[in-house]
Amino acid sequence: MTKLRKVALVALIALFSVSMVFAEGAKEASADGKVTLRVLNYIDMSEPNSANEVALVWDKFSAENPDIEIIREDLFNEPFHQKTESYVASGNVPDVLYMWPSGRSTSLHTTGSVQDLRPWLERDGLLDSFSAPSLAGQAGGYLGELPNGVTSSHIMFANTKLLADNGLAMPETLDDLIAMVDVLAPKGIQVIAMDNMDSWVMQSCLFSLVVGRYGAADWYDRLAAGEIKFTDDWFVKALEAIDTLYAKGVISRASLNSPYGNCRGEFAAGKAAFLIDGDWAAAAFMEDITTGKALLSREQQANDFEMVVFPALPGEVVSNTTSGVVGTGWGMSADLEMGTPKAEAAWRLIKYLQGEYVQEYRLSTGASFPSNLNVDVAKVIEEKNLEPFIGKRAEFYNTYGTTPVIDGVLHSDVYNIINVGLQEIGLGAKTPATVAAEVQKAWEAWAASNI
Repeated sequence: MTKLRKVALVALIALFSVSMVFAEGAKEASADGKVTLRVLNYIDMSEPNSANEVALVWDKFSAENPDIEIIREDLFNEPFHQKTESYVASGNVPDVLYMWPSGRSTSLHTTGSVQDLRPWLERDGLLDSFSAPSLAGQAGGYLGELPNGVTSSHIMFANTKLLADNGLAMPETLDDLIAMVDVLAPKGIQVIAMDNMDSWVMQSCLFSLVVGRYGAADWYDRLAAGEIKFTDDWFVKALEAIDTLYAKGVISRASLNSPYGNCRGEFAAGKAAFLIDGDWAAAAFMEDITTGKALLSREQQANDFEMVVFPALPGEVVSNTTSGVVGTGWGMSADLEMGTPKAEAAWRLIKYLQGEYVQEYRLSTGASFPSNLNVDVAKVIEEKNLEPFIGKRAEFYNTYGTTPVIDGVLHSDVYNIINVGLQEIGLGAKTPATVAAEVQKAWEAWAASNI
């Protein structure tokens, strides 16, 4: 048997297994008369409060809705995305599933695997309950998922106590960061900690910001209109900035061997002055509500750490910006028809997951910032005496402008070339100009059939 035929056979067996598992679940459900929902959930069980989320969110829903049985599949990072694609390929997506508005969930949107949730919101009079950005059209041109909120893919967490202890101030420019290397490196302290083994991290959590600084908030619109190219200065300069960070030791090349989430503990322990990650990383430092343990105490969060953005870059056209996108949330299989028991059960679950109770819970654990306008953030913070990082995160959103996240606007045929190119720059294997040319070629190939 050829290698190609073996691969095809393995894929067919995997898809058949998926169908059989869900079919068997449906049989079990019909036996006891409950409506059964298949749910694909995204959760990092190593994070604080992950076990609590199962108990306080999922178990609570089951207790309040005894007529619905949930068969939940919990996955995280690449295994989650790989499983999602296998479901799309099989044409048998779960009834309710965790999704992105574009990027890694693009296939769900563009294949029509999920349905437009706007008619459901309209039917139940809920359009005014959610922020306007969270209801905008997504990758398929419709509301494929109801978002948890708006996400900033870049935060630069700063250990201000470490800086002060080493005679350093908060950096205002890239040169200020570079100058820190000579002070901190001899002491075994990194300037910026990142986990760049997964190729999306650099692109989403730092490079998207840099591209926005040089290309401005409308860079994608001008690109699509043919007004600019990836081989122009705005994009080459952005790549050169990343090259400089690696070459000067501001970000270690060893970060390319570090799996995502690995360096958060080191940052909390004072082994790096800064950590660059997404806003969701705030939750990793906060208290587990069951054990009370945290990577950073409330006192440390209040006094020793801040949330800022990357400092000014030479020649940038906009300043003090982060990169952001409508956040992740929940979608419903297109196979479910409004009015049927399964569809109504799925919508009941989605309304619950994006309702006040769950969004307040997610706010209190730092998991996300509410899209539901009925959640009074300031009131919740005060009444529940939430941790300082939650208030600082709210202040962060109100302080900085936003430019697009690359994998939120570009197709995977293009952003995957960027992701790999950034790693090759980090390894010293390719120059910024070479990567820019490869990205432009990928863009032209995609645009020829899609624009």
